[in-house]
Amino acid sequence: MSEQKPVLYGYFRSSASYRVRTVLEIKGVEYEKKFIDLSKKEQLSEEYKKIVPTQKVPAFITKEGRLILQSQAIVDYLDEVYPEPPLYPKDPVDRALVREICQIIACDIHPLQNYRILQRAAPDSHEEQTAFAKETITKAFQGLESRLSKIASKYSFGDTLTMADVFVVPMVINAMRRDVDMSQFPILSRLFDTLTALPEFKRASPFSQPDCPPEFKK
Repeated sequence: MSEQKPVLYGYFRSSASYRVRTVLEIKGVEYEKKFIDLSKKEQLSEEYKKIVPTQKVPAFITKEGRLILQSQAIVDYLDEVYPEPPLYPKDPVDRALVREICQIIACDIHPLQNYRILQRAAPDSHEEQTAFAKETITKAFQGLESRLSKIASKYSFGDTLTMADVFVVPMVINAMRRDVDMSQFPILSRLFDTLTALPEFKRASPFSQPDCPPEFKK
């Protein structure tokens, strides 16, 4: 099978797409960006459905032309295929703790912020949707902050960049977007400031993407 440049289908504001972009930047992988505008519901088009049956982003096409869906599956694939620098510790317990942080965010917090869930929670009020998102993030961050207090140092797990950091930053951006008072969470706030100063996170930032509207750029 002939090889090609990997392709990432994503959206600038998608937290899950941000995770994948960050790992690609950390690993130094050259890839092609294809933009799916969720605000215009381009993910629901028949053309996109033929490529990505779940009609979600991110979607990743490997250099061999194989499709991988779900950000956790994509970033784990990237960590295995492009092993340097590694984003998981060698010790099995340490690896599990890094995955724990990832899954608290990806499984417990992020799903409740999806637009279709917010619409279901408060179908007739943007203000109520924002309040619901703020409440659920705030409550979940309390537990996440406590867990990080046991394992974080310079980064989310000790002094080495790991996959946990890749998941933390986009979730904090979501929290700030929902007006969560981040002063309640000094560890998450410090990690966010440290990580977003790194060039890899800057290049992967939603606000650095070509599909980011000018009014959102920072």
